Amino acid sequence: MPNIPDPVLQLSCHDASLAIKPVFERFQTVVITSGTLSPIDLYPRLLNFNPVVNRSFTMSLTRDCICPMVLTRGSDQLPVSTKYDMRTDEGVERNYGRLLLEMMSIVPDGIVCFFVSYSYMDGIVNSWNEKGILKEIMQHKLVFIETQDVVETTLALDNYRKACDCGRGAVFFSVARGKVAEGIDFDRHYGRLVIMFGVPFQYTLSRILIARLEYLRETFQIKEGDFLTFDALRQAAQCVGRVIRSKADYGMMIFADKRYSRHDKHSKLPGWILSHLRDAHLNLSTDMAMHIAREFLRKMAQPYDKSGGSSKKTLLSQEDLEKMGNGGLGEMF
Repeated sequence: MPNIPDPVLQLSCHDASLAIKPVFERFQTVVITSGTLSPIDLYPRLLNFNPVVNRSFTMSLTRDCICPMVLTRGSDQLPVSTKYDMRTDEGVERNYGRLLLEMMSIVPDGIVCFFVSYSYMDGIVNSWNEKGILKEIMQHKLVFIETQDVVETTLALDNYRKACDCGRGAVFFSVARGKVAEGIDFDRHYGRLVIMFGVPFQYTLSRILIARLEYLRETFQIKEGDFLTFDALRQAAQCVGRVIRSKADYGMMIFADKRYSRHDKHSKLPGWILSHLRDAHLNLSTDMAMHIAREFLRKMAQPYDKSGGSSKKTLLSQEDLEKMGNGGLGEMF
């Protein structure tokens, strides 16, 4: 390329099986486990081995404490998506902002939002700022943003936790494939809701990605679309899974993109999410999601047996409340 004075040579490994090959050669039995391996049949092809046992397990929980939802449109019935031809649409940006605002009015403590890239997060936050949506958001909760600077992000996380600890509540804006999406837990009150804005597909014009897709197609007969969808849905599951970190925890997950309602997309989510994803939660507007969120939070506020010993779910009726009186309520809560 004559117009570039200093050519850059990029070295990239396209074959993950090279890294795990020494492990298979040295050990007779190898167990590979993760919460985000779905769809599980693609891994043996990527790592070039024949599994003896192939299992996908659901989570054993003391109560029905996960509420995943697929949101396809805003209150104005306009579709929402981060597809390239839609992502800068004013209607999409406005509906994403309204979704967050509506949820903040009913969800206590911490809310985590994941965007598909740093550039998209910067663009949508600037848009919300110009439209006055960001100012409205900050009237409800404090806002913290992940940046590409590790020190800044660590400081933002510390302050986010402090805001949640003091009962003020906060929102954390983060990016799929970023530091926060990979290894930070938002357990208990640090994460009661996570919103995945869009489907986190990789940047498909990247030379490294194009070369890898070509290699996978020629060597392992894995189609480009299959790998990109598998990778994007795995990242989405990685992001939303940040809020459920124990059996006693609870949280809601909103997949905000019309593409998640398609069977070929949401069917590739892990079994522990699909087992809680009802058909009635697959094609929601903002208003419908609000109604489901209210019902779920009301249910989670009820007392229950944390040991998991009893299969009965304790819900207090109006009659129970009247019997207990104010004294009983004081002791319980």
